[in-house]
Amino acid sequence: MASELEKMLAGEAYDPSDPELVAGRNRASELTRAYNETPPDAEKRRRELLDELFGTVGEATVEPPIRCDYGFNVHVDDGFYANFDCVLLDVCEITFGEHCLLGPAVHVYTATHPLDAAERADGLEMGEPVTVGDHVWIGGQAVLTPGVTVGDRAVVAAGAVVTDDVPSDVVVAGNPATIVKEL
Repeated sequence: MASELEKMLAGEAYDPSDPELVAGRNRASELTRAYNETPPDAEKRRRELLDELFGTVGEATVEPPIRCDYGFNVHVDDGFYANFDCVLLDVCEITFGEHCLLGPAVHVYTATHPLDAAERADGLEMGEPVTVGDHVWIGGQAVLTPGVTVGDRAVVAAGAVVTDDVPSDVVVAGNPATIVKEL
């Protein structure tokens, strides 16, 4: 029988109160707290903390504060930049390609819940991965919802709520985000 962690990673319904998952979230909370308390000139310490927190991390700059559920499901390639107040709810993988830029307060969600109220009351959660291609710019306060893919060189306008896949070489804006320009 699969563990709750295995179910979570597979995108199946899982129990978030499972002790292994609680310990994983507590670990991420401690690491993000430590990261968020680092002084601006503590580049080496910040790198050590990101290496410990994220699943994989290339050359990256992350402005504190940052929040995530587990951290180990976050994968960032070289040239990654996240501005202040980003939230990465990583019950499933969140993958950023090369040279991705996140504006302030960008939120990326992989966690989701049953639509049926009775099932939701049981406390189970699910997840769907989010993938962001290379050379993507995500404007401030944009939201990426569970299961979306953002194509290479796309731009997500500030405040956009991305509920469907975004093709490469377009600008999307609005709630829900729609294509407003081809690049």
